[in-house]
Amino acid sequence: MRAALVAGLLAGYGVAVPVGAVGAYLVALTARTSLRTGACAALGVAAADGLYALLATLGGSGLAPLLEPLAGPLRTVSALVLLALAARTAVTALRGRRSTAALAAPTPPGPARAFLTLLGITLLNPLTVLFFAALVLGGGRAGGASGPLDRAAFALAAFAASASWHLLLASGGALLGRALTGPRGRLLTALGSAALVGRLALRLLLG
Repeated sequence: MRAALVAGLLAGYGVAVPVGAVGAYLVALTARTSLRTGACAALGVAAADGLYALLATLGGSGLAPLLEPLAGPLRTVSALVLLALAARTAVTALRGRRSTAALAAPTPPGPARAFLTLLGITLLNPLTVLFFAALVLGGGRAGGASGPLDRAAFALAAFAASASWHLLLASGGALLGRALTGPRGRLLTALGSAALVGRLALRLLLG
């Protein structure tokens, strides 16, 4: 079980630490809302990573042929979703600039909505799919987890590693939000995050 835990931690950090479009959106979302919302969003990302880790341990080598052909379509869908989120962020920020009331009383996404949004985005992230497909291809069952306890330990460790990293990103976003509490600071944060996520999404789309 110890080997499965170590393998799960390495897998969780391996897929979580490279900050791409999902991580950038998480930081920006927390900066514009609250640490509670950001933490729920972070747990949504971690839940998707843990689910893929569990599927990797259960599916064995038979899962890889099913995952790899989906990488291309998932890349396109993920990029389009991120582009839509970037556009929505920019439009909301610009509308809020023209409306004092909107800046004074914003209506950010709630924790549950943030959790579901980041869960869906991460499930569509082709890098996550390819990462766990590579684990499956590399060793039959991920992390050498052969028994039920080993599989559970691997998946839980991957979830814990991903959760700890993304909660750290959310905390950074919360600190950024406190530093930019004024209307102009929040406008610049929103537009900057929209530009960053949009650029990353275009890179993902164009390949």
